[in-house]
This record gives sequence, structure tokens and C-alpha cells, in this order.
Amino acid sequence: MTAERIFGREEEISRLRACANSHEAELVILYGRRRVGKTFLIRQCFDNQFDFNYVGAYNKPTKMQLENFATALNDYSGVSRPVPKNWSEAFRQLREHLEQIQKGTKQIVFFDEMPWMDTGRSGFLSAFEYFWNSWGSAQDNLMFIVCGSATTWITSKLLNNRGGLYHRATERIYLHPFTLKEAEKYLISKKVRWNRYDITECYMTMGGIPFYLKQIDPNYTYTQNIDRLFFAPKAILRDEFHSLYRTLFSNAEAYEQIVMALGTKRIGLTRCEIIKSTGLADNGKLTTMLNDLASSDFIRPYNYFGNKKRDVVYQLADYYTLFFLHFLKDSHGIDQHFWTKTIDNPVRRAWAGYAFEQVCKDHLQQVKRGIGISSVLSESSSWFGKNEDDAWAQIDLVIDRRDRVINLCEIKFSQNPFVIDKEYDLKLRNKMAIFQAATKTRKALNLTMITTYGVKQNMYSNIAQSQVTIDDLFE
Repeated sequence: MTAERIFGREEEISRLRACANSHEAELVILYGRRRVGKTFLIRQCFDNQFDFNYVGAYNKPTKMQLENFATALNDYSGVSRPVPKNWSEAFRQLREHLEQIQKGTKQIVFFDEMPWMDTGRSGFLSAFEYFWNSWGSAQDNLMFIVCGSATTWITSKLLNNRGGLYHRATERIYLHPFTLKEAEKYLISKKVRWNRYDITECYMTMGGIPFYLKQIDPNYTYTQNIDRLFFAPKAILRDEFHSLYRTLFSNAEAYEQIVMALGTKRIGLTRCEIIKSTGLADNGKLTTMLNDLASSDFIRPYNYFGNKKRDVVYQLADYYTLFFLHFLKDSHGIDQHFWTKTIDNPVRRAWAGYAFEQVCKDHLQQVKRGIGISSVLSESSSWFGKNEDDAWAQIDLVIDRRDRVINLCEIKFSQNPFVIDKEYDLKLRNKMAIFQAATKTRKALNLTMITTYGVKQNMYSNIAQSQVTIDDLFE
């Protein structure tokens, strides 16, 4: 087993190796967002050396899935077997194959995109359950790896299964996107030499998704790459949106309606506001869809600070989706050099503010380290509200600390050190006063500025008790 060609993923590789070297049966569940590198990790970690590997086919009937299964099994076994009539017979054939190749080392079986195998009335899940419980779980030399992008299916059908697969998974690995630091290292490995401002803005367009980052050409600048990948004719990422949702969710149009509605409001929407905006029914299906999107990291549910009984707010959190809705959804006929020509476009500035806020929330530990409170227990949230005089304020990020201090974080993405002038100083003071009056908190309030290049020193800059820059986010 080798990992020389894998970038990063040290913890995941270590856990996979531990399972491969154990002396008991292992059912390993690897899941995560589409394009995050799950298949690549498994194939490279095990150097494509499997005792059996089968990949589910998207949106194909059971008959075709079984035909593909038979082809794969015949290739691995060298034995010509008939196409199984159902999944129970397919797993019986797999058992026969594995019994015929008993060996001293761990047998590795890899089912990729398992959710796509579980077509309507196929009986797949019950057949797999019987295979594992009646035979697989007793084979000390078997490692069965299940992989899939449909996070909801993986979670509900396997990890939270209340039937025969309850607590059967011996290892579960959620593969996260790269952090800013990991994205930087990955780009450097591809000979991409950009400054951290450009890397951060690139992250704001596509997140830490390895497949997207892989498309970057080191021979082009950041802006040229964005034009090439998103705005050029037949650009590879231009039409990713519908494919992304339709391969994950059976009722993709409804899911798309939800994220499109969320994309219109930076602070997010409550459930009632989502219903009003989309026209979707207020029922259990909506609850399931919101949970699905949250578990797949497309949206972020959060509570208001100091008012946990208030309706949960859902905020769009997927970078690619956010970028698509702002610039690609209605971009037919748009200039193929759009990104290069619109550096100071107001729409782009508004998008950058929203996207950078998401970057900070996804790097909360780095933010806390930058402030110097890594070891302090805390809870994070957002807040907007008004005081008794109906004066409104919004706080991008609230860090409520156990040491009776609250950091109110103001997040700004700018090309230069951020300048706090007299007018902005007054705005910040009003924000803090409205927050204190509305929440009636007795804790000390510390203002934290999270910016790209810090705050320019002047007579107003001392209002910020602490600062965090993009360099801190790369730690």
C-alpha cells in the first residue's frame, strides 16, 4: 500500500492503513461532497490493488447495475459467471469469489458510489445487509470499503441505520475539502505561484475542492484561470451546477430552488422565509431537504446569538454554488474575459464580502488562534437585531467565550490594508452599542477585525482590540 501520489490526507490514510492491518473484519464508510477526492484517495492509497472493485452507475436501472457487476466480477475472478438475477445472488457470487482467493493478507473490496446501486425496489440494501451480517462480519481478513457522494444516503441508510446495519460500520471517514493552507500547498505542488490574496479569492470561487483546483493552469494568472474555467465557451466549470445537484439528490429541482433562494440573502433565510420564497410545502420533505443540504455542507444552519429559541437561519455555504448564482446562472453571452475586466465591479465586491465571510466561518479555529483564544471554550454564531429605538445592526461572527468575553468580528475583504475612518468608527461603535442593548449581555465586548491585510494604523484603528489577517487563516 502506497500513498506517494496522494497530496495531504495524512489522517485519513493513517486510519485506512489501521483498518487494512487489523485482525478483524472492517466495514469502512468513506463519504463527502462530490469532487472532494474520495475515489482518488482510495485508489491511490491501495495502489488500485483490490480483490474486487465495483462502481455504481448513475441513474441506471437495476438490470444494468447487475450486468456491470457481473462484468467486474468476471474480470477479477477469471471465471465466467451468469449475470445475477438480483442483488442477493450478486452478493452470493461475490462471497464465492472471495472464498476462492483466501490469502494471508487483508482482502480489500471497494464499492464506489454505492448510493447509485440502491435503485427503486432493487432490494440492494437488504441484500448487502444479509451479506455482511451472515458472512462478511465474521471474516477477519476482509476490509469492505463503501464510498459515495450522496451524503444523505450514506448517513441515513448506513451510519444511522436502525435495522440490520445498525452500528455495523467499524470506521467512518468524512472527507473534508482542503483548508486554505492545504489548498496553498496543493497549488504549489502544481507549480502555481500566487500570493495569498489570489489564493483566497480562488478559494472563494470554488472552495477547497481538489477536482476544481486540479483544473488550474500554472501558466495563467488567477483572473485568467477563472475566465478560462468559468466564462470561456464550453468552460469546464460553467455548467457544473445542475450536474452537482442532480447526481446527489433525486428531487434536484427542489434542492436547487432552496439554494437559489438562500443565494439572494447574505444573512440567510428562516424556514418560513424559504417556504415563502420557493413555494415549497411546509412538511417533512422540506425538513429532509434542509437536513440533506446541511449534511452535505451546501448550507449552514445557525442560531441567533442569545436566542436559541428563535427560528434557525439557513445560510448558503457552498462556494461554487454561491459563485454560480452570482455570475453564471444568467451569463449567456457574457464576455469570456468577464473576470479580468470586472475587478472593481460592485456585484463582485458584494459577492466577495459574502464569500470571505464563509471562508472565515470555515476556518474558525484559525480565527481563534489569530485572536489568541485557541484554548478558551467558546461558541460561535451570527447576530442581527435592533435596540429599543429600532436601530438595526448585524454582526458577521460572534464568538461567545467562557471567560466572559464576546468577540464581535467585523469581516472585510479588501485589496489593501483596511482603513477605519471617522464615519466607520462611529458605525462600529453603534453596532456594539446596539448589540449590547438588544442582547442585554453583561460580558465584555471586544471588537475583532478580520481582514486581508490588516487595519491601517490611524487615530481610529485602536477601536479594534484584535486583528486577524489572511495569513492567520493559512495557519
